[in-house]
Amino acid sequence: MWAVALRTVRDPEEAADALQDAFISAFRAAGNFRAESQVTTWLHRIVVNACLDRIRRRQARPTVPLPETGQFNEPASPRDSMSERETSLVVKEALDLLPEEQRAPIVLVDVEGYSVAETAKMLGIAEGTVKSRCARGRGKLAKVLGHLRNPDAIANVPTHESKRERATPKRGARRPQGTPGDGEGR
Repeated sequence: MWAVALRTVRDPEEAADALQDAFISAFRAAGNFRAESQVTTWLHRIVVNACLDRIRRRQARPTVPLPETGQFNEPASPRDSMSERETSLVVKEALDLLPEEQRAPIVLVDVEGYSVAETAKMLGIAEGTVKSRCARGRGKLAKVLGHLRNPDAIANVPTHESKRERATPKRGARRPQGTPGDGEGR
């Protein structure tokens, strides 16, 4: 639950508060649990809702964080290499670029490993909506993270717009001879 909260709100303090709110809500609503789904799915939905509530509140009342003093007191992990940390940061930044409506399904399906059906229940949306939001988000992530797959190449993953541009020629554009639609070959 902590990982979901942290990935959703992207701030450890906000995630801790959201998780606390979620567990208080779950405790208060425990008597209303209908057992139509697993308890973990029910708790997961409560955590996601608490996180989304915090995000909405934060957007309504933006704040500026105070500068931190001192050094980071984060313990070093002996098996964690610098490149793994850099990759993790790049992926996190890429996820941060996604709109919330795409990020939440991607985190639940691709990072947390929930099925599309479970994710749809947790987010209160249709399964097809989960699939389409994941597909759109993955397309954006592929464009941003393409360099991780092949560091020597520029990320040239086709986007929706680039596909459309190739499919429909611009007005006044001349087609090369011998291509369909130029009147030859009939």
